[in-house]
Formats: sequence, structure tokens, C-alpha cells
Amino acid sequence: MKRIMMRHILGIIFVCLFISLAYGDDIRENELTAREKKAALLKKVEQERMGAQKEAEERKQRILSDKDALLAAIIELKNQVEALEGENRQLVDNFEAVVGEKKELEGRLGEVDAVIRELIGFIRTNAKDLGALLDESFQGAFDPHQGDRLKLLADKATFPGMDDIKYMVDLFFKEVQHSGEVRVETGTLINRSGEEISGNILVVGNFTAAYQASREVGFLNYSSQDRRLFALSKLPPYRIKKKIKQYMAGISEDVPIDVSRGGALTQLTRRLSLFEQIPKGGPIVWPIIGILVLALIIITERLIFLAKKNMDTEHFMNTVNGFVLHDNWEGCRSLCDQYKEKPLSHVILAGANFKDMEREDMESAIQETILREIPPLERFLSTLGMLAAISPLLGLLGTVTGMINTFHVITYYGTGDPRMMSGGISEALVTTMLGLMVAIPIMFSHTLLTRRVENMIGELEEKAVSFINSVYKSRNNR
Repeated sequence: MKRIMMRHILGIIFVCLFISLAYGDDIRENELTAREKKAALLKKVEQERMGAQKEAEERKQRILSDKDALLAAIIELKNQVEALEGENRQLVDNFEAVVGEKKELEGRLGEVDAVIRELIGFIRTNAKDLGALLDESFQGAFDPHQGDRLKLLADKATFPGMDDIKYMVDLFFKEVQHSGEVRVETGTLINRSGEEISGNILVVGNFTAAYQASREVGFLNYSSQDRRLFALSKLPPYRIKKKIKQYMAGISEDVPIDVSRGGALTQLTRRLSLFEQIPKGGPIVWPIIGILVLALIIITERLIFLAKKNMDTEHFMNTVNGFVLHDNWEGCRSLCDQYKEKPLSHVILAGANFKDMEREDMESAIQETILREIPPLERFLSTLGMLAAISPLLGLLGTVTGMINTFHVITYYGTGDPRMMSGGISEALVTTMLGLMVAIPIMFSHTLLTRRVENMIGELEEKAVSFINSVYKSRNNR
């Protein structure tokens, strides 16, 4: 307000100065006019001053009213600030509680996460183990895709769920059930020729599988890579095949199984027969085989020869003694002619020809006949004994040559690869085995044939003495 008044006053002064300068000469004439204007200006100034005061008063009232409003607003804001501070303190407390709860939840989350990770690892490990179990199971041949889902469960990129766990449990119990079952199913298999055929398959748990197809019966081996059943390259013996066939037909109550899950059957297919082992014995085996052939020929010839010389000596001597007691020598000679191929008939015939001689002469004649009959009976027996002695010596010779070859291989190549030495070792062992296998039956046959010949010679001597006694008894009765 004061600034407004000063502005008006300065304006008036300025006007007066201006008038005094412009109209210096007319000051007096215009003094009245100036006074009137001055009075008008003063009045106007007073009015403006009054208006300004009024305006100032109004502004003051407004300011005072605004001050009260501001004070009320300040009080209200203070209340709001206090409320906000209280709320802030509560929020801080809540925040601290939330932070503590967060830490607690993070700890529990870590524990739960560790448990979950351990559980997931356990599930994946069991999925791998179950997959490996199914790969080695015979049941995979009937359902090749049953374990494909387990590979996804074992993958770390897949999170297992309850459905997956239930699937694993169902699959495991299904495998347990099948592993304890003995059943016959119709399925496909690879035969010994490498062709895929259909046939009846006997599955004994996870131990053994057998098949019957196109009148062929044999064992099956399971390939975990292809998940297929393959027939073994060799058929089992007839007795085992018969057992399998009868069991599959429901006739037999037992069936042979391989508890080693194919290991023993695989060894059976790799086992060499005697004829397959013979060529591994080297050149020494052929003389041994020659000895065996020659010995078999001799044994067969001796058996046939001794069988032809065999007769019922008791009946023959009873008849001869009857002829001697009745002095019927023609009948005795006729009876000896009927058995002219028998040694005993030759001995009795010689005794009949010398019936009138003294006892010593008759005994000498009969003994001469017996001695003449002995060489044909003992023919080839010494040769057979010699063959029985030579055979193991040849086997020992093969052993020595095989070991020499083995030592030569060790000298040149060392002992790094055992397969390099297998040839010499096979030669050493096969020749020894073959030599003993040939010598034992030859020696046994030689002993039996020798004993048989000795019995026949003893029987000839006994019957000869009996004939002489009968002759001299007949003489004394006359």
C-alpha cells in the first residue's frame, strides 16, 4: 500500500515539476487551476488510498482467513504426518517381520529344495537302474518299447511327476511278476540261420528261454541291444530237447534251466567237441588215431574169433564121456567132426586117436595139441598191449612238442598276448588227452581178451585131463 502511495506522490511531483518548467510564466495564472487539479488529484489520491486501504484490509482479512485455513491444514497435515509416521513404523515392523519370515521361508525352501533334488536324483537313478534291468530282461523281447519312457525320466532336462513315478512303480511290479512266471507265448525269434520266424517260446522267469518251431527245439539267448531272442548256434542234446518239448506240451513237470541267465548256454555253444579238438593237437594226433583204428580192428577181429571158438564145453564133455564109457569111439570122432572149428574138439580128437597108448604118451599128444591151439588164441594180443603202451607215449611226445612251440612263441613275442601261446598249449593238452583216451580202452580190452584166452586155455587143459581120466576109467572097467 505504501508503495502505491509513493508512486502517486512521485507522479504528482513529476507533474508539478513538469508544469513549472513548461509554464513558468503562467504559474500564477494557472495556480488556481493547479490548486483545483491538485485538490482533484489529492482527492483522487485519497480515494485511491482509501481504495488501497480497503483492498489491503480485504487482503489482510483474506490472508488471516487463509492463515487459519493454513494453520488448520498444517494441523491436519501434522496429524496426517503423525498418522503416516505411525503407519510407517507399523510398515517397518511389518517389513522386518516379513524379512524374518522371508529368511525363514528361504531356509525352509532350501531344505525342501534339497529334499526335492535328492528325490529327483533318486527317481532318475532308479529310472536308470530299472532301464538297465529291463534291458537285460527276457520280457523286453515281447514288449521292446516298454522302457523308452524311462530314458526321458533319466534325462536331467525332464522334471518327473507323479504320473511318471506311478509309471515306474507299475513297470517295476510288472517286471517282478513276469520274472517269477513260467509261461509259453507265441512270438518271433531269430533262428540258427539268421531268419526271423514265429514259434512257441517258453520263458522261465528271467533265467532261460527255449523255443519250438518247425520241429526244432532249442534254447534262446536274449540280446539287450536289439531286444530280440536268438536261437543258440548249437542244439541241446536229445534228452534235453525231449524234456523241453514234453514240458511245453504239458506232459513233464520239470524243465532244464540255466540259472546263470545264458552264461552256461553260451559256454555250451563255445565248447568244442572231440572231433573239433583233434585238429588242434598237431601232427602227433594222427599216429594216435591210427593206433586207435588199428586197435579197434584187432579188438573186433579177436572178439569175432573168440566168439567162434566158444562152445558149451560141459554138454560137449558129457556127451564125449558117455561115448568113452560105452567104448563108442566112432560116435566120439563124429561129434568132434561136428565141432571141428572148436579148440576143444581138436584136443579130444587127438586124445581119441591116441586112446590105446600109455597115459604119458596120451597126455603128451593132447598137450601138443593144446600148445598148437594156443597161438591162434593169443594172436595180436601182444600187438594190442604194445599199442596200449605206445599211445600215451605219443601223447607225451605231443605234449613235449607243444610246449617247445609255446616256448618258441614266448621267446619271440613274449607273454603279452596269451592267445599267441594257445596253439602250443592246445597241442600239448590235446595230444595228452587223446593218447590217454586211446590207451585206456585199448588196455582195458587187452586185459579182458587176455583173461578170456587164459580161461579158454585153462578150460582146454581141464577138459583134456577129464578126458584122459574117463579113458583110463573105461579101460579099468573092461
